[in-house]
Amino acid sequence: MADNLTLMAVHAHPDDEASSTGGVLARYSAEGARTIVVTCTNGEFGDAPGGIKPDADGHDEQEVAEIRLAELRESAKHLGVTDLELLGYHDSGMVEWEYKNRPDAFCNVPLDDVAARIGGLIERYRPQVVITYDPDGGYQHPDHVHASRGAAEAVRRTGIPAKLYLTAMPISKWRELWTALKEAGADMPGEDGISPESQEQMEASERRITTTIDIRPVLARKQAALMAHASQVSESWFSKIPPELGERVFGEESFIRAMDSTGAPVPEDDLFAGLR
Repeated sequence: MADNLTLMAVHAHPDDEASSTGGVLARYSAEGARTIVVTCTNGEFGDAPGGIKPDADGHDEQEVAEIRLAELRESAKHLGVTDLELLGYHDSGMVEWEYKNRPDAFCNVPLDDVAARIGGLIERYRPQVVITYDPDGGYQHPDHVHASRGAAEAVRRTGIPAKLYLTAMPISKWRELWTALKEAGADMPGEDGISPESQEQMEASERRITTTIDIRPVLARKQAALMAHASQVSESWFSKIPPELGERVFGEESFIRAMDSTGAPVPEDDLFAGLR
């Protein structure tokens, strides 16, 4: 039965596939399901070699994109991703940056066009399950929001997937992680790393969680996939997470079931519940 199951994850940038869905991609690929990763942008506004930021001398967008896409392909190998689809849009940058006003930024591509391209991939691969971001979650990156809305619209138009899930990070686990790393001397952002607005959004998302997947058996593969994105994580706090803390905080991946035609009861511990 697993040979007939297909999972599609729609992401904004190279490295998102590992951080928020690496566990389920690795778990279900190990079970024999087909796993599809759709990456909407090339990640041009990531860090250049040496940690150079987009607004600094020496940051070359094309070079960064080539590095990040190569890292994405390596990450996909660790996760056992069956098919990797690159839409090739230009990174929009963070919400507070001016880059998002560029006409070629992904967030400015008409939603109809994005949904049509994702819909074409849904028609080709016919996934029963699609995963993307929570557009109302705590991380309001313009590309994440646009990718989420495009994926949801594509699911609606095609009517093919039986289930649509949104990623969710429990705020309680984020706080545990932030506190432990801060105590270990890591340079962590903010007072607790969460703005008041994001805190409210994350708390609301946590209340909406319907599905929690145990990924501890494949956690090492998720971590390897994350570290494959060395240009973005090698100097970050993410690379300093102690193993025992990593298992406790990242041993599960949580999701909000946004659409379902199977009638499977919630809470769930399987994205394919009701399909096998």
